[in-house]
Amino acid sequence: MICIVKQHFKLNRVLLLAIGLWPYHQSLFVRFQRILLIGILISSAVFQFTVFLTSECTLDFVIKILSSVLYFMIFMIKYNSFWVNFQAVKSLLEQLQNICNELKDENEVVIMKKYGNNAKCYTTRIIGVSMFSIFISFFVPIWPRILDIVLPMNESRSRSTLLHLTQYFVDQEKYYYLIVLHMNAAMCIGGTAIIGTGTMLIAYLKHACGMFTIASYRIEQAMTVNNLQNSLQNEILIYKEIICAVDVHCKAIEFSKSLISSFEGSFFFLIGFGVICLSLNLFEMYQTLSYGDDREEFLFHFIIVNLILLYMFLANYAGQEIIDHNNHIFYTAYNVRWYVAPLHVQKQILFILQRSTKAVSLNVGGLFAASLNCFASVNIIYEDI
Repeated sequence: MICIVKQHFKLNRVLLLAIGLWPYHQSLFVRFQRILLIGILISSAVFQFTVFLTSECTLDFVIKILSSVLYFMIFMIKYNSFWVNFQAVKSLLEQLQNICNELKDENEVVIMKKYGNNAKCYTTRIIGVSMFSIFISFFVPIWPRILDIVLPMNESRSRSTLLHLTQYFVDQEKYYYLIVLHMNAAMCIGGTAIIGTGTMLIAYLKHACGMFTIASYRIEQAMTVNNLQNSLQNEILIYKEIICAVDVHCKAIEFSKSLISSFEGSFFFLIGFGVICLSLNLFEMYQTLSYGDDREEFLFHFIIVNLILLYMFLANYAGQEIIDHNNHIFYTAYNVRWYVAPLHVQKQILFILQRSTKAVSLNVGGLFAASLNCFASVNIIYEDI
C-alpha cells in the first residue's frame, strides 16, 4: 500500500510547513504565521512603490521599479493561491490516496511509485537550483560592503541597486543591513512559496501521468486474457479489465481538470504578471548592457529572467507530459490485438480510441494550454522583439 504523503510528498510537506501552507495544519499559530509572512511580502512591494513618492517618475525609472515590484507580486500571488485553495490542495491529496488504495495489481503499484519517485527527483533538483539563486540574491547586495572591508578604495563604490528600488523614509545608508534583511526575508519567503507550491503541483501532475500509464497497462492486460478456452469467461474478464482501464482514465482526466479549475484564477494572474515581469526585466538587461556597467543590476535582472523562464518551461513541460500520456492510451488501444477479441469488445476499443482522440490539456481560461508549443511560441515572440 502506498502512503502518498510519507512516500511521495515528504519534501513538499516540509517546504509548505515552513511557510504555513500545509493543508493539514490550520492551528492558531499557523494562521498567525501566514499573516506575518504575507505581511512581509506585501510590505516588500509597498516599500518599492513608495519610491514614486520621492523620485521623478520618468518612463525608464517606472520600468526599473515595476520590473522588481512585479517579481515580488508573483510571490504574493503564489502564496495566496495555496492559502485560499488549501481545501482543494487537501482534497487532491485525498483523491490520490484513494486511487492508490484501489490499486490491486503489483505492477500498477510499481508504476505509481515510479512516478512518485520522479516527482521527488524533480522537487530535489528544483530546490537545489532555487537555493543557489536565492543565495546569489542574498550575497549580491552586501558584496560591495564586503569589498569595502577587504579591499578598501579611496572612492566609494557604486550605490547598491537595492537602495534605488526601495524607499523606507529613513536613512537608508544607516539602516542598510535592516533593509537588506527585510528584502532578503521577503525573497526567502517568496522563493520558498514558489518552490513549495510549484513542486506540489508538478507532483500532482506526475501522479496524474501515472494514472494515464495505468490505464494503458490495463488495456494491454485486457487483451492478454484472450488465451482462455472458455469464450464467455474470456469476454467477461476482458470487459472487467476494460472497465477498470476506462475508470482510471476518467479519474486521471477528472483529477487534472479539478487541479486546473481550483487554481485557474491564480494561474491567469500569474501568467499575466509573469509575462509582463519577464518583458520588463529583459528590457532592463538590454538597457544595462547598452548604456551602463552596473554588474549588480544586470545580475539582478538576469536572475529574475532565468527563474521566470525556468518556471514557465517546467509548467509547460508538465502540461506536455499530460498530453503525451493521454495520447499514449490511444496508441496502446490501437496497437493491442483487438482484432482477435470478441466483436462486442472491439466496439468498446473503438469507443476508447474515439475518446482518446480528444486532447486532454491543462487549459487556463480557454486562452493558454500548457505545452511545449506554448512555451516555444512565447520564446519566438521575444526573439522577434
